[in-house]
Amino acid sequence: MGARAGERARGPSRGVARAPRPLVPGPGRAVRLIDVRHLGREHVIGAWLVDGVLVDPGPASTVDTLLAELGDERPRALALTHIHLDHGGAAGTLVRRWPDLEVWVHERGAPHLADPSRLLRSAARLYGDDMDRLWGETLPVPRERIRVLGDSDRLGDFRSAYTPGHASHHVSYLHEPSGMAFTGDAAGVRVGDGPVMAPTPPPDVDLEAWRSSLDLIESWAPAAVAPTHFGRHEDVRAHLDGVRAYLDEWAPRARELDRDAWIAAWREHIAPAGEVPAIEQAMPPDQQWMGLDRYWSGRE
Repeated sequence: MGARAGERARGPSRGVARAPRPLVPGPGRAVRLIDVRHLGREHVIGAWLVDGVLVDPGPASTVDTLLAELGDERPRALALTHIHLDHGGAAGTLVRRWPDLEVWVHERGAPHLADPSRLLRSAARLYGDDMDRLWGETLPVPRERIRVLGDSDRLGDFRSAYTPGHASHHVSYLHEPSGMAFTGDAAGVRVGDGPVMAPTPPPDVDLEAWRSSLDLIESWAPAAVAPTHFGRHEDVRAHLDGVRAYLDEWAPRARELDRDAWIAAWREHIAPAGEVPAIEQAMPPDQQWMGLDRYWSGRE
């Protein structure tokens, strides 16, 4: 879910300076999941408040819920796994509220955070007139508030690593004191007792890179994985193997089946889950087929 930047630039991003390196460690070690209740539904998008750092705050459309849940707590930084609107769309709104807030993002996503016009045009092709209802107003983040990440960075108690596959600018974070890996979409989607799945929207799906990213996350030996969609999962090996198995099964099917047949089979796969509406909201099925179809088309 969310919009795609569509960029495949190499090397450091131009026009966005790297922010100063020092960080002031937060005083606590609390880890809190905040369900922002996208479109009023639970278990679709979860922001994580971790030692004063807010991981993937969600879209601008859910900022009021996020702020109500934060109460008097004020984050010191935003850690974006990637800039798709369901993960980082609220960043500009939050920086406007707290002008000294630092925003962490990979170098390939940073230009689109500072100037989201291309990102929003890409999203509009997917969502059309539903953009405002789904995502709200996505504001730019001032360049001086963006901390540009490379392929591997240390940020106080956090370690970041480049984890492409779902998106070409995706990073994941390991919070070393808690042992939790905050994986955005790199370690898939898992809602309630539903199956482990891998979101594959266009245009950046890269199956080979994704499998390498899963290996990297596993090499951290985290105590738990915490995807944005949704929750905390301590059966790390089984969870990551579930993402691998999903890619192994559903990516080839997108070559074998047309759109309607693939979606019908996919819906049959998730039917036993107790939270089908939340799964489909987090992973619109037509987009999953579109991303895989684009991936295979680029390899013919």
